Amino acid sequence: MAPTAPVPVPAPPVSDITATWQRILLLHAHVESKLATALQRRHGIGLSEFRALGHLAASPTSELRMQELADKVGLNQSSVTRLVARLNAADFAYRDLCPDDKRGVYTVITETGRARYAEASRTYEETLSAALEEAGQADPQLAAALTVLGAAR
Repeated sequence: MAPTAPVPVPAPPVSDITATWQRILLLHAHVESKLATALQRRHGIGLSEFRALGHLAASPTSELRMQELADKVGLNQSSVTRLVARLNAADFAYRDLCPDDKRGVYTVITETGRARYAEASRTYEETLSAALEEAGQADPQLAAALTVLGAAR
């Protein structure tokens, strides 16, 4: 006797909140891809490097502990170590030891890093606006949400 094929089980219905979240995730992936491509092509930096430079530039002391930078950029310790090594190689930042705690390591933005961040910020803003506008034109429901988001600025 030949085995019978299993009867497919229908997928459970997707709730409104799940469907909305999935659309937000798709929007996020689309926008992040556009931002990453634009920053790499125009300024030779990745999205993580751009965000790290932004957090360093915004710090009142122009520096952050490695763990604090990892938390702000959303990376684990080893990934942020590699990121800081890339920033160091490009002369955008350097590592410095904490004077009070020799185990503490800071990342400090350089003037070159501050200048690259300022240049790349314009590209980031332009690309972000264009990607959100494009997404809104493609999806009327997203357009409404994006209008609300824009009003909150």
